[in-house]
Amino acid sequence: MRVAIAGAGAVGRSIAGELLENGHEVLLIDKAPTAISVERVPQAEWLLADACEITSLDEAALQRCNVVIAATGDDKVNLVVSLLAKTEYGVPRVVARVNNPKNEWLFNESWGVDVAVSTPRLMSALVEEAVSVGDLVRLLRFSHGDANLVELTLPEESALAGTQVGDVQWPQDTSLVTIIRGTRVLTPTREDSLEAGDELLFVAAQAREEQLEDLLSVRKEM
Repeated sequence: MRVAIAGAGAVGRSIAGELLENGHEVLLIDKAPTAISVERVPQAEWLLADACEITSLDEAALQRCNVVIAATGDDKVNLVVSLLAKTEYGVPRVVARVNNPKNEWLFNESWGVDVAVSTPRLMSALVEEAVSVGDLVRLLRFSHGDANLVELTLPEESALAGTQVGDVQWPQDTSLVTIIRGTRVLTPTREDSLEAGDELLFVAAQAREEQLEDLLSVRKEM
């Protein structure tokens, strides 16, 4: 998979390193000469250019990319890069970094963003997850379809503890994608049982989140 990353700062370089380790082809783009540190990620391609300019993106051959990641520290730049990647080059998947949570509402399909990643939101979500069992925590927002990646740790007293996944009447427009049980990561099947303390990750329509939380938090009858 070919991935272009706009922004070669610490965030962009870190993402590039992870993708390269997983066997992907990576191009890092930055307009600041001081950011071009080839020795830090030598396996990547590097381009000194302004990712907000069509000529630069032509040079980067963005139309060949499967994914574009707008990872600069400037939300305006990330929005422009996302919009150009989607509308001018038809990039299938565009991921954008949100620096200021107040701007998060802009990072949607109208600006070409498929996935918006807000570091402050993720950090606060992780804090909430660490201290709240039984509360739904929103981890990631997907623009298309108004869906979110959400997490809930199944409470000890939940009525669903011990129930097989296939026997649960999940709300419409929700999908259980992963069960994290201790150090294990499980892809759920209909025969898998839910256990108290399981971290459950769902992709769910925002309108269904409250219904999902209510379902998972129903207590056993004593």
